Amino acid sequence: MKLPAATAAFGVRTRLVLAFLLVAAVSAVTTAALTYREARNAVLERAQDTAVASFREEAERFVPRLPLDREAVRWELYDIAARSKPHPWIVFAEYASVRVSSGDRPASGVLTAELRRSARTSPRGAFQRVVKDGDAYLTIGMPVMTRVVAGGPAVPSGLVLYAVMSLVNEETDIDALVTAARDGALPGLAAALVPALLAARSVLRPVRELRRAAHSMGGGRLDTRIAVRGRDEMADLARTFNASAARLEHSVRELRDAGTRARRFASDVSHELRTPLAGMLAVTDVLDEDAERLDPDTARAVRLISAETGKLALLVEDLMEMSRFDARVAELNTDEVDAAEAVRRTLSGRRWHERVGTELPDGIRVRLDTRRFDVIVANLVGNALRHGAEPVTVRLSRRAGVLAVEVRDHGAGIADTVLPHVFDRFYKADAARSRSPGSGLGLAIVQENVRLHGGTVDARNAPGGGALFTVELPFDGPASREEGSRSGPGRTECAP
Repeated sequence: MKLPAATAAFGVRTRLVLAFLLVAAVSAVTTAALTYREARNAVLERAQDTAVASFREEAERFVPRLPLDREAVRWELYDIAARSKPHPWIVFAEYASVRVSSGDRPASGVLTAELRRSARTSPRGAFQRVVKDGDAYLTIGMPVMTRVVAGGPAVPSGLVLYAVMSLVNEETDIDALVTAARDGALPGLAAALVPALLAARSVLRPVRELRRAAHSMGGGRLDTRIAVRGRDEMADLARTFNASAARLEHSVRELRDAGTRARRFASDVSHELRTPLAGMLAVTDVLDEDAERLDPDTARAVRLISAETGKLALLVEDLMEMSRFDARVAELNTDEVDAAEAVRRTLSGRRWHERVGTELPDGIRVRLDTRRFDVIVANLVGNALRHGAEPVTVRLSRRAGVLAVEVRDHGAGIADTVLPHVFDRFYKADAARSRSPGSGLGLAIVQENVRLHGGTVDARNAPGGGALFTVELPFDGPASREEGSRSGPGRTECAP
């Protein structure tokens, strides 16, 4: 499964650090916001409570003299403003249509209709925070109470006092809190980076160990294990990995032992069969020479026995060759030869030179094992003649620093379902060909010999019809592709 591009662009370490910093940033912002709200409310409420209580006391001491004398009231308002706290007030008095103020600042827009209505109807007065022209103010309205009869209940006199107090100092304090929270957040995030890196390191350490262990196992060291520390999820993962690795090592050891026994059995059987087969081939050769003097039924049986004995001998030789490849003891004796001449010797030695067309440019020198190269060409051409259709063509060419050998027939080609298996051992495309003259190992032997040379072999269908096998061999032998053969699949080693 592919990761999204945004996720794949960052490593696990980076994502862990970013997540840690994000949590730290959210926590810092949330804490700062809550602190700001509580601090702001506390600052404003302290100033508000002090101002309201003080102004209420002044309103209770105020005794109106009616009819209202503007100048007398103004001086009273000056006295009230002089005792203001926690900050200076501007005091207003309203009685019917009479308006008196202790300052020059107008009350329009600051003393709202809502505050006036509440101050007239509530004996305890009312207060309100308003903002005008970007400045914050606390406005307080208190009705002046009077007693009509001495000792009687207090009733509103109709005179209402208002106080307007600036909250600039409180807003400055609040802004200072915001600035301090903001300035402290960045160093806090920088400080959070250190534990984030430490946390990411502690989380990723077992992941890195797991990666190294998996890489080591992929390189063939199946005894690799991870140290288990603690009892957390990572420790459980390490235990699971170790248990899985142990089971895998046991299974692979059993498979290797079984493969070794099977190869040894095939090699031993092949060796044991060589001696009786040699005697049988000698007898069948004698019988073939005398077959003409025998009666037809006996001659037919003799020829059948001779053909089957030859196929059995070929199968035994192929099995022994494959066992050498499997045991990694196949030897490569290279020499510098003319590639075209080597192909001509292969075709003429099997009397195919009249049936097979060739495109063999002279002067192509290559270092290879002539015996194994003969097997490669012979098996490919023989396969084309048996299972393809003539004409069969062999062509040599230089291609990107390698020798290319192409063998093509003009038959029906290879089915798409068969192509991935053409080099498998004993694989036959048609079950009806179980009695074909080949052993089913020819193309597998071709592939192993090509790999031993450090080359590649490929099978595909030619554009004009028929099968096309292409072998590419390095001109300087397997040493020129040593690195590639080490890393490639199915590498065959050469014995010293």
